[in-house]
Amino acid sequence: MARLLNTSHLALHSGIRLFTDRTTKIRIKEMDKTLLQHGFDMNLVEQTATPFYYYDMDILSETLQEIQRQTRGYPFTVHYALKANGNPHILKVIANHGLGADLVSGGEVKAAIEAGFDPKEMTFSGVGKTDWEIKLGLENNMGCFNVESIPELEIINQLAAEMGMKANIAFRVNPDIDAHTHKYITTGTADNKFGIGIEVLEQTVMHALALPNIHLRGLHFHIGSQITMMQPYAMLCDTINDLLDFYDERGIHFEMINVGGGLGIDYTEPDQHPIPDFDQYFGTFKRQLRLRPGQRLHFELGRAIVGGCGSLISRITFVKESRNKRFIILDAGMTDLIRPALYQAHHEVQNLTAEPGSPTKTYDVVGPVCESSDVFAQDRALPVSHRGDIVAIRSAGAYGESMASQYNMRQLPSCVFANDKYYKKSRI
Repeated sequence: MARLLNTSHLALHSGIRLFTDRTTKIRIKEMDKTLLQHGFDMNLVEQTATPFYYYDMDILSETLQEIQRQTRGYPFTVHYALKANGNPHILKVIANHGLGADLVSGGEVKAAIEAGFDPKEMTFSGVGKTDWEIKLGLENNMGCFNVESIPELEIINQLAAEMGMKANIAFRVNPDIDAHTHKYITTGTADNKFGIGIEVLEQTVMHALALPNIHLRGLHFHIGSQITMMQPYAMLCDTINDLLDFYDERGIHFEMINVGGGLGIDYTEPDQHPIPDFDQYFGTFKRQLRLRPGQRLHFELGRAIVGGCGSLISRITFVKESRNKRFIILDAGMTDLIRPALYQAHHEVQNLTAEPGSPTKTYDVVGPVCESSDVFAQDRALPVSHRGDIVAIRSAGAYGESMASQYNMRQLPSCVFANDKYYKKSRI
């Protein structure tokens, strides 16, 4: 017989940041004495060669169910942004929950079709779509191309004409809103390469309406990633409301509005807040966006769906002390998880081998790659650690496996899927 361990998490002290609490029920076999407080099945962890990605499929399922609950009864369509994580098994789980797909390459189009996403609920974004990618979208009757420039619009019209088709499009509008996030993941200001400026939007809309092989469905926006405050979304709603008023006066109706994604996750307290506060997120649009009759509101969420369910698991190869620093050297490196090196991103690091309450020391946690930027954490207080200890780098479900590389001719990490009923292991 199995018993249930209830782990109650601390309440969020502020209503501003977009994370939600939950009580986790972890199913534990009576014979398993090695499950630690962070919810990892240590039998599964210890029998898997490191480094590898560990996906908690219960968290993923709960996240998807919460999205369904929040959007039920509203004219909302949620698309999963495949760039966050394209693992085939995860894609199939998300597709089975009825989400659409947000795509940025021909490879992602093929992966989404293979996973079972409905092409009519696919959106194709990106500033540099090639001819073959556009044709692939047209051949599959894709729901919408998010168009980012007049040259792209004209090429789509040309290719659609050659194929005897009419292309569904939305214009990606650059609203010049600063989401106050890292400069590499800010996408909605006038200095970014993305989208069409509001100052030229009217003439672009009129141009599209005159093209014979274009069906203009709506407007698309995306202001950035890892957004944890609601103010940028409220500002976006105000901008969209003004634009809808403007086009109403000119007799132009859009059947859809797409607000993109960007909702952040809690990288600091993953155990307490594994699922974002979708109530606050969707509630902002419910309250502040004035949709017209018959209009649907589309979302493109990636990190918020998969970020919390994944962890990178590694073993300590060496503990090294220099004159000024103490290093934990892992067998995982920036080739497995590049976010800290690329974005200076914070991830919680947990020693799964150490007993709770163990004494701590201050470490830099680094990888083996021949780059000084191969650092996961600096000056981090961790339990006293030893060679062979197992370490989890948390909140790595998004932009972890999908950005892995074979630099230094390193092998790509494997992955495992765990939940309370079965465990499945696969090599990517």
